[in-house]
Amino acid sequence: MNVIHKPASRHARQAHQHWERGVARSRAGQWGEALQAFEAALKISPKDDVYRLNAAKAALETNRVERALELSLRVLAHSPDSQVATFIKVSALHRLQRHTDILEHLHSVPEEGRHTREYWSALGSAQQNLGKHKEAIASFMEALGYQMDDAMSHYRMGISFYEMHLKEEASECFRTGLVLGLGPNAVHVHGMLAYAERESCRWPQAAEEEANMREMVDRLSMSDRVITAPFAHVTLTDDPMHQLKACTVMSNNFADVKPVVRAERRRDGQRIRVGYLSADFHQHATCVLVCEVFERTDRRRFEVFLYSHGPNDNTPMRKRVEQSADHFVELRGAPDQEIAQRIADDQIDLLIDLKGYTAENRMGVLARRPAPLQATYLGFPGTTGASFIDYIIGDPVVTPLAHEAHFAEKIAQLPYSYQPNDQQRPRPRPMSRQDVGLPDDALVLCGFNQAYKISGEVLDVWCSFLQDLPHAVLWLLDWHGQARPHLEEELSARGIDLSRIHWAPRWDLAQHISRIRLADIFIDTWPCNAHTTASDALWSGLPLVTCMGKTFASRVAGSLLTAVGLPELITESVDAYRAKVLALAADPTERERIRAHLEQARDRAPLFDSAQYSRDYDDLLERMVLRHEQGLVPGHLVA
Repeated sequence: MNVIHKPASRHARQAHQHWERGVARSRAGQWGEALQAFEAALKISPKDDVYRLNAAKAALETNRVERALELSLRVLAHSPDSQVATFIKVSALHRLQRHTDILEHLHSVPEEGRHTREYWSALGSAQQNLGKHKEAIASFMEALGYQMDDAMSHYRMGISFYEMHLKEEASECFRTGLVLGLGPNAVHVHGMLAYAERESCRWPQAAEEEANMREMVDRLSMSDRVITAPFAHVTLTDDPMHQLKACTVMSNNFADVKPVVRAERRRDGQRIRVGYLSADFHQHATCVLVCEVFERTDRRRFEVFLYSHGPNDNTPMRKRVEQSADHFVELRGAPDQEIAQRIADDQIDLLIDLKGYTAENRMGVLARRPAPLQATYLGFPGTTGASFIDYIIGDPVVTPLAHEAHFAEKIAQLPYSYQPNDQQRPRPRPMSRQDVGLPDDALVLCGFNQAYKISGEVLDVWCSFLQDLPHAVLWLLDWHGQARPHLEEELSARGIDLSRIHWAPRWDLAQHISRIRLADIFIDTWPCNAHTTASDALWSGLPLVTCMGKTFASRVAGSLLTAVGLPELITESVDAYRAKVLALAADPTERERIRAHLEQARDRAPLFDSAQYSRDYDDLLERMVLRHEQGLVPGHLVA
């Protein structure tokens, strides 16, 4: 965008020459030089809005977002109807993640200024970023009314459908956006589409998109900057080097982000300040797992800061996690820069991110380097690919040193399993199969993983169990309504009588743990295993068989089984997995032995020993910090 301008008088000629130079530089993509030229013109003619708007655009292009906002506000102060200034302001506020301010501004635009695609697209994006997805869809529909072939509006509408658990509608929006052309965003959208189709168990469509996302990443170099869908790559593939590339090119997008101002801290015997960054400090699987770690942290050595940028659901878990920290800092809605500066001002010694590339992550905070040491832990089952993350916290199974080439971070190993468990989680209570609609005399095979983890290959093997075991039934989780009909269609196509399929609704944790033990064997998925669900199964006393692969996500259940003392239930091929399940199905005595072992494991096994886990974890964090204080660069920390 360049606004045409002619000098009003001879004394403005010099300013006009600066402006012309800026226009030439901007057309050449030399935005830094363009900004200098526009600012020079503005210095000579400080009241000229054309110079001001061009400077604002150049400031946006060079990521001087605060300057762009300041310039647009000056124009709007005396030209409130300026559409150019309005959308520069909106773009700047978007970059600053001030979505509430965007809504306030757009709602104040006069009716006659709303009749554009840009207006409705901006409104929909702000609504979407504030979680108002139904309203966002309506706004994107308005935008498409002005320009039906706007690829980004189709794509963004798909995001809102996805967040409303309407996966099939989301897929159609993503597909339309790709057909219309999404440019460099196509890599990300192919990944989102593959993941959405897997969630709906529409496997032919998913396979096509998985191939597209893999091919597009394969064509990239490790230095490229491309938005990908990292969670799709780390859960749908079992190729660790592919995952590393997909996450690295994603993290490269933060390469130009400037670090916040951070004073160096000398501890001089003071406690280590450890900070945790997450949107999940409420009734969420991550919080359920990690809350006791916060509670048990040795306060003689550590001062704990929890930085929350997610919702407050007012549940007992939220209240518990708030009380578990020395400092609970509410930052929901704050932009990355503000969060990063707050962490830096708190002089955190070690910042631990609990999100990785999962929903509502704030990788932009970590890119600003608010702490001298930064680690990724628990929330994302793989490498971040980020140069600004020093360590990944794992264990000898999920992150063996032999796999160091798979990770951008240095490996920091806990001695047993990387996954913490909460001794305060509900214990299983008596429940009968009749309570959940299961037959008393059947062998119940439980596959309670989310639908996206179930592939055609996995279902083929599960159906072979039903064919080999006439008295067996398959118990699946009815995770969302759009997956079930497709799964039933696939089961029928494989010759399975649907009366042998039982569906479990989503229940609260206490009920879930009580019902899951009614099964006979938990049959795991690959290449993405059960994670928290596997811990729930083992805690309940249910035998679990897994197939372990080459990636973090494919080795989690193996880590848990090792830490609970049942490595014999780990297999490393589909044939071995199938043989192990069939052998266990034919041996009720062995199943009872495993159940008895798991009953005792709740109070004895390292997997569930929260006190020992917390001591080991504290020691690992201290090793990271002491190594840094000794002037050493991050290095692998072996269990």
